[in-house]
Amino acid sequence: MENKVARKQYVSKECFICGTENIAGLKAKFFELENGELVGVFTAQDMHQSYPNRLHGGVSAALLDETIGRTMMLEEPDTWGVTVELNLKYKKPVPLNEELKVIARPLRNSRKIFEGEGEIILNNGEVAVTAYAKYVKMTVSKISEDIDNIDDFMYYEEDKGPEYIEY
Repeated sequence: MENKVARKQYVSKECFICGTENIAGLKAKFFELENGELVGVFTAQDMHQSYPNRLHGGVSAALLDETIGRTMMLEEPDTWGVTVELNLKYKKPVPLNEELKVIARPLRNSRKIFEGEGEIILNNGEVAVTAYAKYVKMTVSKISEDIDNIDDFMYYEEDKGPEYIEY
């Protein structure tokens, strides 16, 4: 099914998940969809493996944590959060060296707490990993006292990305 992209989210330089300059990172790109979901597009490399040709489960967890947490920005673009709970179910191995998608959506959004869910989708449409996560909302300056301004470490790439994403 094709889903229309509403907006591309920003990335950073050094983040393990989205960092454009992190040589060990996934360099994921994130897209807000008109259907209220967030999609991350990534390609895991050999350096991310556990068993041969399989993505390490901890990397899957980090990817889902980042993507679900970013869904907070669908409703509150300037809101950040700190993970307090992350539950995963591993259903299928996640292969390396092929472009895959991680999909996330908000479940509950209160004044202080945000909850969401997501999954890593294989190219054949099967769900490989599912997750539920809960976050405490915080300003970026409370999360890291070394950062006064989001623009100090996050930026929008010039490439707008695709108009539609299929999954």
